Amino acid sequence: MRILHTADWHLGKTLKGQDRTPEVHEALKELLGLVSSERVELVLVSGDLFDRSVVSSAAEAAAFEFFVGLKEKGIPALVIAGNHDSRERLEALAPLLALTGTRAYGNLRFAQEGGVVEVGGLRVAMLPFLSERRLVKAQQLLQQDTGGWRQTYAEGMRQLIAHLTAPGVHLLMAHLTVEGAQLGGGEFTFHTTNSYAVLKGHLPPTLGYVALGHIHKQQKVSDGPVAWYPGSLIQLDFGEGEGAPRGALLVELEPGKPARVHEIPGRWGKPLKTFRLRLEDLDRRWEELREFPGYTKLVLEGQGNPALRKRLFEEVPRLLDVEFQAPSREGPSPPASPERLSWSEAYAQYRRETAGEASLDELLKAFQEVLEEVLAPR
Repeated sequence: MRILHTADWHLGKTLKGQDRTPEVHEALKELLGLVSSERVELVLVSGDLFDRSVVSSAAEAAAFEFFVGLKEKGIPALVIAGNHDSRERLEALAPLLALTGTRAYGNLRFAQEGGVVEVGGLRVAMLPFLSERRLVKAQQLLQQDTGGWRQTYAEGMRQLIAHLTAPGVHLLMAHLTVEGAQLGGGEFTFHTTNSYAVLKGHLPPTLGYVALGHIHKQQKVSDGPVAWYPGSLIQLDFGEGEGAPRGALLVELEPGKPARVHEIPGRWGKPLKTFRLRLEDLDRRWEELREFPGYTKLVLEGQGNPALRKRLFEEVPRLLDVEFQAPSREGPSPPASPERLSWSEAYAQYRRETAGEASLDELLKAFQEVLEEVLAPR
């Protein structure tokens, strides 16, 4: 069977006020063309179709256009929710997507509840993203144990994966972090730390292929079984490596043989680049900034002023962000690991990463009140 494996579309993504949906839309149109030219028989979308729970009508339309296009070609698709997707919304859309031949799972289903589906003789286990809290609940149901569950996230995922990938299952779709995976740079930090990492040894070697989503850099993370991240369709954030492989994968499966994976050399969307300059070098690099074909972020070492900032945004096309930094011999301190943060600190870091909020005093005060109420003895 010939499979197109994709993930991390992030439709509805905005970067410094710039809507990236049109770029993702164009990438999806090209993928539809590849489905025909490469004789694809099944499409797998391993999570993060959307960038947040509520997106624009244009973002939803781009997704439906893709699945309707597959329907017209007679190609089925399987979809799971990622950490950015709204599980409930994807579940609500599932009956509509089913009309296009697409099966979508927002929530986890155990094997006996349909968590393993069959398409063209291929049995596929579907594992949407699970937060630590939801994993605890799933483990309690799986073990029929309502007592205090004290095992790690990795061990809980091992048990769920083992449950879904019983003998006879050929392929696993999952939205998670595998140990050793190299981050693309634009992922949610909190959901990609060691606390959320699954060990390679927890992927059953009997599987023909593991179709992963979550990490934005395209890469193979296991040889036995063969497991890949296709990466995001476009470069989503300035933190992601410039020119890093990303896009989609063509997977060939034959009984009794290892999966053959072919990287699709598509480079979709506008490139993002961060220019780091000393203030005195700005004039010399001015034309380079103006001629860069993608979106730019400018980090200037030196004392800035409103007039210069205004000039930069007026005269440099596609400039999205300007930062002025005082000269320093030491590099910036890396952000604290979420495992070492308090609940309030972790929530503050989450809000800064997801919403770009700087002033959080009132929000953190409300969060602390709710947290104290939840943790209060009963």
